[in-house]
Amino acid sequence: MSNPMRAFEDVRSALLAAATPVTGIDKVSTAAALGRVLAADQVSGLQVPPLDNSAMDGYAINTADVTAAGARLTVAQRIPAGSVGHALARGTAARIFTGAPVPRGADAIVMQELCSIDGDSVVIDHVPKPGEWIRRAGEDIALGSTVLAAGVRLNPQMLGLAASVGCATLPVYRRLRVALFSTGDELVMPGDPLPPGAIYNSNRYVLRGLLEALGCEVSDLGIVPDDLEATRAALRGAAAGNDLIVTSGGVSVGEEDHVKPAVQAEGRLDLWLVAMKPGKPVAFGHVNDLAGGAGAAFIGLPGNPVSSFVTFIMLVRPFVLRAMGVADCLPREIPLTAGFDWPRPDRRREFLRARIGDDGRVVLFPNQGPGVLTSTVWADGLVSTPPGTSLAAGEQVQFIPYSELLS
Repeated sequence: MSNPMRAFEDVRSALLAAATPVTGIDKVSTAAALGRVLAADQVSGLQVPPLDNSAMDGYAINTADVTAAGARLTVAQRIPAGSVGHALARGTAARIFTGAPVPRGADAIVMQELCSIDGDSVVIDHVPKPGEWIRRAGEDIALGSTVLAAGVRLNPQMLGLAASVGCATLPVYRRLRVALFSTGDELVMPGDPLPPGAIYNSNRYVLRGLLEALGCEVSDLGIVPDDLEATRAALRGAAAGNDLIVTSGGVSVGEEDHVKPAVQAEGRLDLWLVAMKPGKPVAFGHVNDLAGGAGAAFIGLPGNPVSSFVTFIMLVRPFVLRAMGVADCLPREIPLTAGFDWPRPDRRREFLRARIGDDGRVVLFPNQGPGVLTSTVWADGLVSTPPGTSLAAGEQVQFIPYSELLS
C-alpha cells in the first residue's frame, strides 16, 4: 500500500485543526505570568494616563502669557510627579516634572532647556503652542478598552501593560503537559561511555528545550529500545496524564522502526509522510489511555537531528501553541534577497538553514544535510522554498527568523 506524501501546508493545517485547546484556567500573579496564555480579555477599569500630565521637566504656563520670547513669569508653585498642584494664576508659572499632573489653567509645558531662572521668576525663551509637551488623559488607554485579548502569549511588555491598569493577577490557561521520549538502540546519554556504532542523544536536549521554552510541563521518559512491545508500553504510560506525546526516531519504514505500528496498535495514526525537506517521516495520531482518560495526541518526529529540529519548529510548535490556547500561532515570513544559488529544486518544500549576511542578503550553511546539527547553531533562521523551486542570487526569498520559531 502506497503512502503518498501530503503537502506541508496541508499537514500543518490538519495539525492545527486537530489541536484541542486546554480548558483549565489558573489565576496567577501578573509577575509570574510570563509566557503563559491569557484566558480572558483584560478590560481597563481606568484611563492611562489618569490626568493630563507633563511630558518634560520644565514649566507649566498659560500660552496667553507668553506671546513673545523673553516673557517673565513668577514661579508660584512646584509640582513633582505624584502630587497635584493648584490652579495656575495668570501671569505665573509652575515648576513641573515629568509625569506630574498639569495644573488647571495651564495649557502648555515649556521644557527647562528653553527657560532661565531669575530669582523667583522664570524667563521663557520660547513661544509655545497650546498643548505643547502635554500628555492627555487616556491617550494611552481609554476607560473600558480591551488592553489584552484572550489567546495572546504574555510577553514582558504585555505584563507591564496589565500592571499599568492595575491587574495584580491574570487568568491563564493551564500549562500543556507533554511526554517526550527517543527511540533507538544506538542512542547513549552524554556522560556514559560511547560504544562503537553508538551516538549521543542530542534530540532529547533539543526537543525538551524547545518544549520548555514554550512553557510546557515536560515528562522526559528518556530512551526507549527498538522493540515493538517496549514502544507500545512507553506510549501507554505516556498517554496517562499528558496532553501530547512527542517522540524522535523510529517513524520510518525500517525493520527497527517500531513507533508507527505501535501507535496504530495503541490508538490511531491520522497522517504520515510530509512533503518537506528535511523531515519527510512525521507521524500524527492519538494514543488511547487504558486507564479511562481521554488519551493523548501523538507526534512522531524523524531521528536525524536537523530533521527533528526543523519538523518541531515548523509543525509541532504551531500545534503546541494552538493547544495552549494561542490564537495566532504561525510564524511570519520576511521577504529578503538571496545571496546564494540553489539550482537543484526538490519536489518537497525545503527549509534551508540560513542567516543574514553583513550586506543584508541571506546566505546558506554550506552543508544542508539532515544530520548536520552545527548548521542549526550557525543559522539564525530558515529559508522556506516552495516545491520545485530553484533560486538564484538576487532573487527574493522567504526568510523565517529564529525569533519567530524558538520562543
